[in-house]
Amino acid sequence: MEVKTIPNIEPIMQKISAFKNPLYNRDFLLTWEQEETTLRILLDLVEVLELIHKHGRRVSVFPHGLAVSIFRDKSTRTRFSFASAASLLGLALQELDETKTQIAHGETVRETATMISFLTQAIGVRDDMFIHEGHEYMQEVGHALDESFLEGILPQRPAVINLQCDRDHPTQSLADLKHLINHFGGIEELRGKKLAMTWAYSPSYGKPLSVPQGIIGLMTRFGMEVTLAHPQGYELLPDIIDIAKKQAQQSGGAFHQTQSMQEAFSDADVVYPKSWAPFNVMEERSQILKGGGGEAALNQLEKRCLQQNANYQDWECNQEKMALTRKGAVLYLHCLPADISGVSCRQGEVSADIFNRYRLMTYHEASHKPYVIAAMILLTRFSDPAKVLRHCL
Repeated sequence: MEVKTIPNIEPIMQKISAFKNPLYNRDFLLTWEQEETTLRILLDLVEVLELIHKHGRRVSVFPHGLAVSIFRDKSTRTRFSFASAASLLGLALQELDETKTQIAHGETVRETATMISFLTQAIGVRDDMFIHEGHEYMQEVGHALDESFLEGILPQRPAVINLQCDRDHPTQSLADLKHLINHFGGIEELRGKKLAMTWAYSPSYGKPLSVPQGIIGLMTRFGMEVTLAHPQGYELLPDIIDIAKKQAQQSGGAFHQTQSMQEAFSDADVVYPKSWAPFNVMEERSQILKGGGGEAALNQLEKRCLQQNANYQDWECNQEKMALTRKGAVLYLHCLPADISGVSCRQGEVSADIFNRYRLMTYHEASHKPYVIAAMILLTRFSDPAKVLRHCL
């Protein structure tokens, strides 16, 4: 059946219909676990969902059921994006507040995962503050769901959606990728474009590594020339660096590392200045929190880290550095909220004039995230998402 009512949607629907979906009844945890074809189809689904919503159509593909969110860190954009995605697809949202459950009394992850899943279609998890644990927590939830589903306890096996872990932030990086595709006019137009993923100064500590890791772990798959820049001591997880190098080689792109923000900005088409904590700080922070080291130990760690950060206050995205980019016609990205010099802090990641120039574009960047999450849910819950969506048109 040809879809005639929404312009430009039918060719995309045909591509999705021809896709053999490997994500059905699986989880979406890390972008580099997925085949490139799967990521391309997911982005096609994002486009379809945005077109359907733009034309005022309903996408209530679920007659009932829950979308459960577990946020083990504070969130604005991702929290409301998950809620929006659930509403779009016809699911009721239920946020799990661990302080109001039996988890506080020692209930295990395996037990909790099953108890919240009887009529649940998707479980979104954000667990990014504990290095070496966030991704593993999501895997543990998935294993518990597998067991309960195979034993017939659960009539359906909910999908676990990674809303950010210690390794990756797939909903953010895929929203960023969609923004790049729209800006440059297609996914193939990204080949050869230079993206600078750089550390930037912040008067705070403890920001996760998952955004820069997610960016280098995704953009290297599409032929981009990705440069990672940070001061000495702010390294990312070594195995994800290896993944970025391998993917860049396979895609015909490039991956470079430097300790100069100016070098990264030079001739760049895209800049992504974003603060993150030193890897060893995140490890030490996790050990203190797990070991009950107390507020005094955390305060001491924060003081030491802020002193280290203060050595690099010149790592700011400003007019001088933007002038180094390709003809000054560069796209600025940020996951938000940005630390804006003179606005949200005295000195931060980006000068106020630069942020104000790109502010509305960062809102466009963020606007794709609800549709990315909805596309993840569709691919993990339906073997043929195109067939399901055709009934909504």
